[in-house]
Amino acid sequence: MKRLPERPDLGHLKKQAKDLLALHRSGDRAAFARFRASLPAATARDDGAIAVLPLRLRDAQSCLAREHGFPSWTELKRFVLARNAHSTDRAGPALRWLRLVYPGDIAGTMDRASPAAAARLLAEDPGLTGDDPYLACAIGDEGALRRATGRDPGWIGRPGGPLQLPPLVAVTHSSLVRLPEFRDRLQNAARFLLQAGADPDQAVGSRWAPASLEKPSATDRLSALYGAAGQNRDPAMTRLLLAAGADPNDGESLYHALESRACTRLLLEAGARIEGTNAVYRVLDLDDVEVLRLLLAHGANANEPAAGPPTADWGTPLLWAIRRRRSAAHVEALLAAGADPRASTPDGTGAYALARRFGLPETAELLRAAGGGEALSERERFVAACAEGDAATARQLLAERPGLPGTLSAAQLRLLPELAAQGCGEAVRLMVGLGWPVATRGGDWDASALNHAVFRGDPALARFLLEHGASWKERHGFGDNACGTLAWASGNEPVEGGDWLGCAEVLVAHGMPGATPDPAGSEGVIVDGGRRWFSDEVTEFLLRAHRPG
Repeated sequence: MKRLPERPDLGHLKKQAKDLLALHRSGDRAAFARFRASLPAATARDDGAIAVLPLRLRDAQSCLAREHGFPSWTELKRFVLARNAHSTDRAGPALRWLRLVYPGDIAGTMDRASPAAAARLLAEDPGLTGDDPYLACAIGDEGALRRATGRDPGWIGRPGGPLQLPPLVAVTHSSLVRLPEFRDRLQNAARFLLQAGADPDQAVGSRWAPASLEKPSATDRLSALYGAAGQNRDPAMTRLLLAAGADPNDGESLYHALESRACTRLLLEAGARIEGTNAVYRVLDLDDVEVLRLLLAHGANANEPAAGPPTADWGTPLLWAIRRRRSAAHVEALLAAGADPRASTPDGTGAYALARRFGLPETAELLRAAGGGEALSERERFVAACAEGDAATARQLLAERPGLPGTLSAAQLRLLPELAAQGCGEAVRLMVGLGWPVATRGGDWDASALNHAVFRGDPALARFLLEHGASWKERHGFGDNACGTLAWASGNEPVEGGDWLGCAEVLVAHGMPGATPDPAGSEGVIVDGGRRWFSDEVTEFLLRAHRPG
């Protein structure tokens, strides 16, 4: 593992990544070896295969981060910023470090936890936690907890430290439990606190905006169990808390634990209620049929009415599964648990028609066999043909009735952005080509197809939409346009393998202005009069794309 200098310079690290990328493109064999050793996409590939990989700056940054022992460029960047701030301002090092250890709902930021950066900063400054037992909770220092309890047994029930956390909450929410070197320590610390009498239901108010660290939410409570099962998804710690009597019905744990089969099972076996938690809808977002079956086996209502938007706009878990384009296995599991194959959306669309509308013929046949089939109108047959990519049938129907697209309902028209959000490019191209209004908004965040394509990092689909009348200024439900979508997505990479640099290139080619440096000196840039933050490679492209005057 490469060592960083005493005062690492982020600009220098960015230049090193650019140089590494340039060496790759020039055919440098030493660069190939570095990528092979540190970049998962290049692992076990020979020089010839690595030479033709379409690597970008973000790949070089990822390689550089891994060479220095960090799982991502984001972790390396956060470490560098924290270390440099730590060395120049000793007034608040503990709080800065804690904001790496804990996610934003605990730390009062908008950031995710960065456990690798937090661990490295601690390794370089072992005295960081000092004699503060609340900081000792974050690293699982059982000795420090024992000494604090010996001095004052009541401290285990009081919030304290820079984040004002009760000790058990501080232990179970610590992201360091995800690292092997801290896992046992934190689990043992939780065990000690419980044995010493800590309330297993300790909780704090959420610090997400509009709440804050100074004014936590009085209604949104984050329990110790939520930290173990919902945030860190640690089965051993979850088991400890449940055995000590933690309430599995804390309003958060089950919903957020669904990404862990083990934690989900533990909560259900401890009596977690499913109805009213939205868990059966959430599991359909995550696309894990085994966890869906687990919920159903523990009594989940396959016909549970949705509690609120956006699921309430669809009606039942079966209809939500179709809207999410889940597999036939998901639908089979719901039907076996009693889902009504004749269920319909609030606007009267039946499950069979909805499955055809979302391009799921296998699911439609399952529903028909279960008694849910119905005759489709001409409009629904046209919509189904488009969604299934059946261009011949769609064009035949259009030839028979040329004005058909103009007769589609608002719900049918919203299928365009819905399918764009699901990555169904072939269907979207066919629909636009046959007359769908390109700027129609829909999907979870009420966005146009272009916004969804940019969010997914799909420059080919974005280019097609722009060539067919889409505009980068199209708004979405959060009040921004495709430039804002590009900023958020390039920085957070919500879809694996997305190409946000390619999207930036396409948007600029179709009228989005380039960027100028922020006169305030931030790492952001100014685009169309507003300050934005993009990934490094997108930022560099937009700065090059600026046309003065």
